[in-house]
Parts: sequence; structure tokens; C-alpha cells
Amino acid sequence: MEVSPLSVILVKSDSKGDRLLFRYPFHIQEKNEPTSTKRKSPYTLPVSDDLLLSAQSMSNINKGNLIGFSDEVLSSLFAVKMELCNKKFELKVNDVRFVSHPTQLQLRNKLKDGSGHMLINMVFALQAVASQSVVKCYHDVSQRMGIALRHEERRCGFVTEQTQQMTSTHDDGFQNNHEAFNIILEKCILAKNIKKLYDDLCGTGLVNIRINRWIPLSFCLPQKAHQWHIRGKIVEPEDIDRCLNALRPYHSLLLLYPVPQLNDFIALDGSPSLLRLFSQYSPLKNLQTLAADADLTLTHVFELTAHLVYWAKATVIFPICSTNKYVVSADAPLHRNSPLIEKFDEAFPGHNLLKVISEYSLPTSLGQKCNPLSHPSQQSHLVKTIIWMLQHHLLLQLHTYVQYMPLDNLRPAKGSSSKHRTMSNTPSRNNNFVSSPYPEHSRAESESGTSTVSETPEPRSEADMFPRNFNLGDMSFTSNEEEKQDYQEELLLDFPDDERSSVFKIPATNNPEDLRLFARLCRKNYFKGEHHIEEIMYLENLRRSQLLQLLDKFRDVLLTYETEDPAIAMFSCSS
Repeated sequence: MEVSPLSVILVKSDSKGDRLLFRYPFHIQEKNEPTSTKRKSPYTLPVSDDLLLSAQSMSNINKGNLIGFSDEVLSSLFAVKMELCNKKFELKVNDVRFVSHPTQLQLRNKLKDGSGHMLINMVFALQAVASQSVVKCYHDVSQRMGIALRHEERRCGFVTEQTQQMTSTHDDGFQNNHEAFNIILEKCILAKNIKKLYDDLCGTGLVNIRINRWIPLSFCLPQKAHQWHIRGKIVEPEDIDRCLNALRPYHSLLLLYPVPQLNDFIALDGSPSLLRLFSQYSPLKNLQTLAADADLTLTHVFELTAHLVYWAKATVIFPICSTNKYVVSADAPLHRNSPLIEKFDEAFPGHNLLKVISEYSLPTSLGQKCNPLSHPSQQSHLVKTIIWMLQHHLLLQLHTYVQYMPLDNLRPAKGSSSKHRTMSNTPSRNNNFVSSPYPEHSRAESESGTSTVSETPEPRSEADMFPRNFNLGDMSFTSNEEEKQDYQEELLLDFPDDERSSVFKIPATNNPEDLRLFARLCRKNYFKGEHHIEEIMYLENLRRSQLLQLLDKFRDVLLTYETEDPAIAMFSCSS
């Protein structure tokens, strides 16, 4: 879906009447009437080709431009009554949708007839199929333009001066309006502002102009701004909001530009907090550490992160560390003629992108890539290449999720290995996952063979599996077998009988601390395939080794698989 505007139209209405002052672009064909639609005789019957051409003639879009509307028609459409001022205006005609925010101005100097008010309306012409979020964004920028023009009219009479120049140019008697628009574009500051606004919206989606060389107007069209780094995907503001609401202190910030290139953006924002954030920035730090190093509150760092992400200056990742596991993104543009190959060679001379990224054809952790005996410069080079590939969305990070599956028919047959089990109905956002019943480095590989899960347990309600009204309390443990069985029964009292019998077969249940932790995590629904281990570690204040050992000990009832983090999945091309 194309989100760029078809045209920007400026209309005014005052005591002298209404008039279209300027439109951009203006060097386009005004009519779209194929001559072949005219039949030679009024008595001939229409044929299918005529009907098709007639339907096409109803279109007011030609090669991305607005056609078929005269200036007089547009003027009468958008010179609305005062009752409609300072409200959202939306009108659909054929395959075009017009959006604006008509603004009433109190003139600094009254007109000759004594009138002191003027209606100014900056209208954006969009494709009719544009989503409501796109329409809302264009209404927002029209409203901001109205506010800026109202301020400048009150300050120095800017709007009155500009409209008089435009009106007098139209009255000079040009053969067509295109010539008048050219002269207006050369003379009028407001016309130049409108052209710059249109070019920015069609180009990057990032608007940065100064109305009358004085009032700054900044605006981001996220559906356009994010397309350059997330190719072929429309990012809606609602998607960004969901991601930012899912931000956690263990996430990290990844800038898409070098810090020196963001100086203009910092100047536009004018926030000293951004300078402090950039001075301590590193994709190896999580947001909590970054907040402490920059001497900012965590809430404020979240706000700055949201600001940078919305403006397509940064993305959200997990901090780069040795335990991270990466794989090539499913739709990474890695064909032979990809421009990224030459771009990578400029950033890392002597290294080929295809060769470097081929090492991540299978999920690979950085710990496997790092040689403890290698020179620090080699490890630094590895981190830099990872950062570059993440900035260009070539790599996808995989996280380990845990699924509680205690029934016997979901465990491999005796004598077969459980390492290569696969899940057919795994809750995942995509198919880029690798399944295993326990995390890597959890135990030595001593078995071989494969087994495929083909059956799933009959679904039960969450309350049946993990009720929350059970309190463990303080317990004392003895070596007496009867008392040990009693505390086992008490810890798993709320579990179904068949699940308890499966869990009791695990040797780790003899350890009260392991069983207590297992039961606690089950009841908090961490083992339902919705929380990766980094999130569990953060929420429960657990060490990685502690959690990995638990998953290893209860591997007969816990199945793990690897997929992307849904909280930041919107920033990957394959999501």
C-alpha cells in the first residue's frame, strides 16, 4: 500500500470569497477522458470494452498524481463553512480521499472591508484505500500546519501577506494555472514550505521544515520512515506502541545511524537527555545499565527509546553477549547483486558479506564463534559485524522458550534420544525455530536417534493446570521416606494425578529446592511457551546457570524450542 500523498492543496476563504491558492505537484494532466470512450452514434450498444474504459475513467489517480479536478472544483469543496473549522475534515471522491484540518485565523490587520477572520485549509489527497492510521497521521500534520500558520499570522501577519501575493499572481492573467503556480513557487515562502513538506513525506517520511524560516515543524510518518530499513513492510503506529509497551529493562537499544550523524536530530529535539544517552550508548548494555551509566531514570530511558524508535533512528534488540544465538533472517536480501554486499565491503574491507553470514545458516551462538585465545581485536571485529548485520536486519536472534508437556505420549520412547525432538504445534510467530528438550551446554550428549511429536494433549483450562491459590509456605524436610513423599504430594497437590505421576518419576524431585522452584515456575505460567529464559531470569531473579540446570533436570517434562522474541519481532523483516 502506497502511503505517500497524491497532492497538497492550499485553499483560503474570507469575505472576498474562496480560492485555491496553491497546489503541489501542479505539472500534471488535468483530465483523464480516453477519446475511445466516445461512441460515434448515440444508437450503438455499449460493448464490454466501452464499459471497462468507462470504469477506468472514474479514476482520479494517474501514475501517482491527482487528476480530474479543476481548481474551481477543489476550491468549492474545501472552502468549508466556519462550523467545520478546527475539526477533522475527510471526503472521499471515487478512488481519492481528502484529509485536512480547516483552521480559522484571526488576522493581524483587518482587511479593507473590515473583516478580521480567514479560513485556511491545507488538504492532503490520498489513495482511498489508505488505512485509518495513515489518514490520522495526515490529519495530524495538517493540524500542526494550521497551528503554525495561526501563530505566524498573529506574530507578523505572515498568512495575510502570502495569500495576497498568491492571489495577485493568479490575477495577472496567465494562460493557465500552471504558470501561475510556478511564479508562486518562486516568490512565496509558504509555497516553498508546502513543496518541502510534500517532498519529505514522499521521500523519507521525516519532515523537518521551518515555517516562515521561524517556526520549526517536525513530523514523522512511520509507515514511510521505517520502510527503508524494514523493506516491504508497513509499520503502523499501533505496532510501535505494542512493541514499546513490551519494553523490559533487559532489552537494549541499537542505533541505526552513527552517533555523529544524529547531531541534526539532537538539535531538532533539543533534549540534553539524548546527549547523555548517546555518550553512554552501547548495544552491549541493557536499558537498565544504560540508565545508570547516563544518570537517567529508567522511565526516562524508556521514553527516549520510544522517541528514537518512532522516528526510525533506532531499533530494539537484546544486548549482544556470548549466549546470544543468531540465524539468517528468512527474507534477508542476500542475492549476488545485493547492494548490501558492496556496503559491507566498505565498512569491513577485505571481508565478504556472503561468506560472513553463511556461518549463521544454522543457529549459532556468539560463544561458539569466540575463541578465548583469540586477540581482543578479533572479538571486537566479530561484535561489529554482528551489529552491522542487525542494523540491516540480516540476522534474527533466537530465544529459548519452555513448554510444560508432562504426559507419557509426548515423551520419546525409551532408548531414543530426546535432543532432536520437534514440535508440530508450537506457539510461535514464524517457522524459524529449532527445538530441543533442554538448552545447550546443559549436559553431555550420550544418546542418539530421533523421535517426532505427532500428538498433543487435549487442551485444559489454565486454572486446571496451574491454579494460583496454592501457597507453599515454610516447610521443613527430613530424610524420612514417608515425609519426603508427603512434601512431594503437598508441592504438587494442585497438579492433576497423571501429571504428578509423570513428575514423580524424575530423580530431581528428590531434591526439595529443585521441586519447589519447578512447582513455583509452573504455577506462574512460565512453562507455557510464552516466556523466554531471559525474561524468566529477570522476573524471578534467577541466574542463567540455575535455570538451565533446572530445565536439564526436568527435561522429561519440559520441552524447549527457539524462536524470536515477539516483543521486538516487528523490527525483523520476516515477522
